[in-house]
Amino acid sequence: SAETSPSVVFENIQGCNLKCLSMLLESISNLAVDDDFTVEVIPERNVAVATFIKSIDTEEFVTKCSQNKRIKELKITARLLELTRSIKAENVPAGVSTDCISVHFQNPQNGGGPVSDVQLFPEKNEAIITFRDHKGNA
Repeated sequence: SAETSPSVVFENIQGCNLKCLSMLLESISNLAVDDDFTVEVIPERNVAVATFIKSIDTEEFVTKCSQNKRIKELKITARLLELTRSIKAENVPAGVSTDCISVHFQNPQNGGGPVSDVQLFPEKNEAIITFRDHKGNA
């Protein structure tokens, strides 16, 4: 069965700070930030990602956002975040092994799951972790 992402990407957010965006999303969704969803701003990309803790129809939410007067005025766009099996870890400590990274990201307490591959890039202090399915990269 096809699964829908619990996360929505908001692009072109320069006219709206985190507090403004959070209040706007609360009013559109009738949910509470922190209790029902989280918002992470990625300033260098001019985007924010809302991830819903409470189960909602994110496709319907994206439609509501695209019809919202204030979102249109701010020229913010909303789309579902693609489900992925890989993540990039930054600031990986020097000398850490791929086994250690794998163990860390397999730990359910870290939001992890079964890891199928770890690519380490020590010169950049980064790693690409690939999970067996997209649920392991929460």
